[in-house]
Amino acid sequence: MDDVSRLAKEGILLFQCIFQHLNLTPVVHFELEGGYQPLKVGAEIKHNAADLARINRRLAMLGINGELKPEYWRNQWEYVSLFNGQDPLTEAYDLARTMRLLPRLFFEQGIQAVYIKPVLWAGDTARLAKGNHTIFADGMQLVHIPNAVQVNVSVNDQFGRNLVPQAEFGARLQHEFLQSSLDCCLLYLPEEEAFERLALKQNYQLDAELSSPEDISGGHQGSVALYKEHGKHNQLMGETPLIVGLDQKALISQVDWYATARIEHRLGAASMRYNPYLNVLFALGNVFNTVSHYLNPNGLFELSHCHTAAPFFSAQQLPKSLHNSAQGLGAITLFEQQTWLSDTLAAAYSYALKHDITSGWQLEDSVRLKTAVLNQYHPQPVLLT
Repeated sequence: MDDVSRLAKEGILLFQCIFQHLNLTPVVHFELEGGYQPLKVGAEIKHNAADLARINRRLAMLGINGELKPEYWRNQWEYVSLFNGQDPLTEAYDLARTMRLLPRLFFEQGIQAVYIKPVLWAGDTARLAKGNHTIFADGMQLVHIPNAVQVNVSVNDQFGRNLVPQAEFGARLQHEFLQSSLDCCLLYLPEEEAFERLALKQNYQLDAELSSPEDISGGHQGSVALYKEHGKHNQLMGETPLIVGLDQKALISQVDWYATARIEHRLGAASMRYNPYLNVLFALGNVFNTVSHYLNPNGLFELSHCHTAAPFFSAQQLPKSLHNSAQGLGAITLFEQQTWLSDTLAAAYSYALKHDITSGWQLEDSVRLKTAVLNQYHPQPVLLT
């Protein structure tokens, strides 16, 4: 395991020990989009030829809590983690392992190329008919497809109840993510092509086809979304069909959005440089800062303790590149200048010491982690003090 993953893992364990002490259970789930090169038999291209069920059986045999399903575009797939009660560290381990395994699992079916990258350039040849959101036009108009990594986060109390809908907890958790996402964007936009992904709609007139985010924004339809009663497309959350008609449409449904309420961080770009451990650490840091607002003077979590609503947040533009330019600071410099990660880890470490919570994290590990992340982008090692 590389230094970044090892140190991020230790930080995750620190947070998990604290949440266990507080009788809280953070729930973190990934969704990762990717693609593959279709099979070609003679002169014929076989779209959607991959047997995803076969791959899912292999993932299950390996004990991975996730499965592949078809995505919107042809030859695009999505890895979705399963709700098997796994802790955040296991969730990171499962995704990291899946990213390594998928090329081999697809290759077993004769598929030579698997893409875990921010953009599938000319990924499909079908575009939506003008003025329509479901019917594809005839012709061969190329579409550049963005691939995302989405992190879904909620928190359960000792009785298994979701805290996101309660006492403005969800709004405050969303605000923490909104506040930390700019300076830490290097964690989820880890390569240059990730920034090209953000500009696809604007640069290639793909507004009708793509719903990928462009900035850091809140609400329930933004890039850092709070889903309670309604989801991204204003659909009801937590709707379960009870009686289905002959046309497969629900006649009677049950709605329990309290159980499915969550934060969806939709800004991440699919990439082989995307580090699941680092991004779970980022998620848990935001959970910790949110929980801290609800700690009473004795350091115990008390949902009624925080009486202030989350501040208003104005949408922010993300940087245009990893590197600095005339347009502003790049993601690398923003991360180098930020203190959010080390401050959050220092606060967690202090809380753990005060309440005799044992973990393997050391105070100086936050500097080591930041250094290790930055050294991935510099030809010469960076020394931080």
